[in-house]
Amino acid sequence: MIGIVVVSHSLRLAQAAVDLAVEMVGVNGPDIAIAAGAGEGVIGTDAFKVAEAIAEVASPEGVLVMMDLGSAVMSAEMALEFSDDPDLPVRLSSGPFVEGLMAAVVRAAGGATLDEVEREARGALRAKQSHLGDEDPADLPADSGPAAEHAIEVTLPNPDGLHARPVSMLVTALSAFEATVTVANLRTGRPPVPANSPTALLTVDARKGDTISVAAAGRQAVEALEAVSDLVGKGFGELGAASARAPEPALSLSQPQAQPSSGAPSSGAPSSGPLGVSPGLAVGPIVRMPETLDEPGPAAALPVSAREAAAERIVAAASSVARALRDKAARVSGAARGILEATALMAADPGLIDAAVSRVTGQGHTPERAVWAAVGEVTAAFTAQGGLLAERIPDLHDVRNRIVSELLGRPAPGLPDRVEPYVLVARDLAPADTALIDPTVCRAIVTVEGGPTSHTAILARALGLPAVVAARDAMDLPEGSVVIVDGTTGEIVVNPSDDQVARAEEQHSRVITFDGTGQTRDGHRVQLLANVASPDSVAAAIEAKAEGVGLFRTEFCFLDHAEAPGLDEQVAAYRQVFAGFPGKKVTIRTLDAGADKPLAFVTAADEVNPALGIRGYRTAWQRPELLDTQLQAIAAAAAAENADVGVMAPMIATVDESVDFAARCAAHGLHNVGVMIETPAAAITAGPILERVDFASLGTNDLAQYTMAADRLMGELALLNDPWQPAVLRMIREACQAGLAAGKPVGVCGEAAADPMLSAILVGLGATSLSMSPRALGGVAEFLRGVTVTQCRDAAIAAVAAGSAGAARSAAALLLDPAPD
Repeated sequence: MIGIVVVSHSLRLAQAAVDLAVEMVGVNGPDIAIAAGAGEGVIGTDAFKVAEAIAEVASPEGVLVMMDLGSAVMSAEMALEFSDDPDLPVRLSSGPFVEGLMAAVVRAAGGATLDEVEREARGALRAKQSHLGDEDPADLPADSGPAAEHAIEVTLPNPDGLHARPVSMLVTALSAFEATVTVANLRTGRPPVPANSPTALLTVDARKGDTISVAAAGRQAVEALEAVSDLVGKGFGELGAASARAPEPALSLSQPQAQPSSGAPSSGAPSSGPLGVSPGLAVGPIVRMPETLDEPGPAAALPVSAREAAAERIVAAASSVARALRDKAARVSGAARGILEATALMAADPGLIDAAVSRVTGQGHTPERAVWAAVGEVTAAFTAQGGLLAERIPDLHDVRNRIVSELLGRPAPGLPDRVEPYVLVARDLAPADTALIDPTVCRAIVTVEGGPTSHTAILARALGLPAVVAARDAMDLPEGSVVIVDGTTGEIVVNPSDDQVARAEEQHSRVITFDGTGQTRDGHRVQLLANVASPDSVAAAIEAKAEGVGLFRTEFCFLDHAEAPGLDEQVAAYRQVFAGFPGKKVTIRTLDAGADKPLAFVTAADEVNPALGIRGYRTAWQRPELLDTQLQAIAAAAAAENADVGVMAPMIATVDESVDFAARCAAHGLHNVGVMIETPAAAITAGPILERVDFASLGTNDLAQYTMAADRLMGELALLNDPWQPAVLRMIREACQAGLAAGKPVGVCGEAAADPMLSAILVGLGATSLSMSPRALGGVAEFLRGVTVTQCRDAAIAAVAAGSAGAARSAAALLLDPAPD
């Protein structure tokens, strides 16, 4: 396959043109290199860049160079003089920049020669000229080949007929056969055109409902026509679910690539999934979790004499479920243990049990109907409240199902009993299930529901399992079918090829370790740090060779208290973490209560919109003594240990808040002071904020939520909360540029830092450190060591300029192809 070089005065223009072209062929296209701009942010062309790009995609079949205008042509001509390989066939094309590039990429993907591809690029305006009636007879396709030996007529069912994507699919499919194929539209009566020419096919002007005649000659003429018939019959993959046929051998469930259903206008809303929430790649057969219990049917009221015994059965069942959950909690640790213990408390909740009992004793409900209805009332209240409470609804349903199963004498709902590797697919996973997953057997998790902050996501990351949520059609996948799950991109490939499986298995089995020094391929240093949620997390961070702690969350000290913990308790807790990192950086965040972390002694229960209410640093407005005690404890703990301690405040929104926090810290002898940038206000005013403090750290979860005006706890809005959203990347850029201007470090400690490719974008935007789950350090370190800081910066420029999160990822992927060691 030939290589293609794109020369432009503008990196943004070149990247957009390449994105458009690559959309036609996906990952199976030719190697493409961009030589655009004359320096960072400078419009122009550079002959040396062009020469480097030609060498990068050099192929024995040759290299085609597409140029936009003016000096791009001269730079390309000069670049040929710098070539180290005088025998390399290089062709400078006079074809139109955008249309020619698209045509060249499609034709090259089919294995065409350099001459054929260049000819296709030059003729790329034919489709537009034909549509506008501006054709020159000399530009019409030449002789279409030998006389046809076989022919078929097919009617186009797809909504937009033979537009660019179906044309590219047709050209690519036919390139595999030894056959000469032509296509003619019976409606227009125009002469047939060669089917190996995408630009010629676009002149056919075939629309939905048109009948096209396809003729073929050659050794594999029949097979070629069968391939055409198959593509047309499937509507080139553009038909809606109602008319879709059986899955292709490799079917991707990745929603961002899906097309609107035929006849149904798009709502304009972003697709709600699938969404990768825990990075990694895994392959295995699907095992589906059983659907949840059906609601118990109506029954005659219990006689009064039987009600007391029935009520006692509810108490006994709830007690049994709570005890079983506590037993499970005792067998695990960390986040899993905490979640199971919380679920056990929910099962033993006196309010819930009393509500169910009163329905039995007062109304004569059967025990199972009483429990179902009582949980339903609580669920309705949680739904109305929203936020964190709404996220706990699956936990409530899990408790309900366990108690009802106990009452009916059925096995408790839970994980499948398997010993061979599998991919778990479920509508949603209760915490009691997720916490007990064995990562040596379960390869990955896919759920229909859930969001980036669901228990499934949290625990999957803790277990190091790839996970995808909001995969709406996942439960329709056949039991036992093999899938590849990409927990980074959210892509699910069904029935992959043997080669795809082999590559996924190889990547899954690789053990990626971090050597303790984060840097790019050319030696640009980037501190790779760990997020720590409690002293229990320290061992994992040390084992992963984290360079320190970029985010030490202190909420663990407060969550189980009716009142704030005392000074001595806090000092002891903080010292445990500081002691684990002598001489290393530990950045501790002051209490981040409110919103999805309510505390009865800090936040009000009746806030209309907790996410926009009294949370983070704002809690000090009402309870300043809590912050002062915490700062006193941090100072005492830091003095007793040897860690390089920095302290930062969450949810800063104004310059005045940063000034006030710095003064409070100074009063307690703390002089390495920073702020969390989690609001657009802080990102935009990061310059003056950094004049008052020593560093900043970007919390990308909340920054995405507030930038996109999308509740990060709602699975339906998960794609809006994607840190790849260009608007979010621009906020990150604002903060990082302010740090560079002030000469002060700006790190990232949100989930975005754990995405290997996004980590390179963050470095390119100017982040000086990245903090993440210890399990993610190896993958991020490996990716960064494969790219240069220049690649990171170029990719960051392209991602920020993209029109969508998907386009930003595509742009980055093209520019961040790690070079081999």
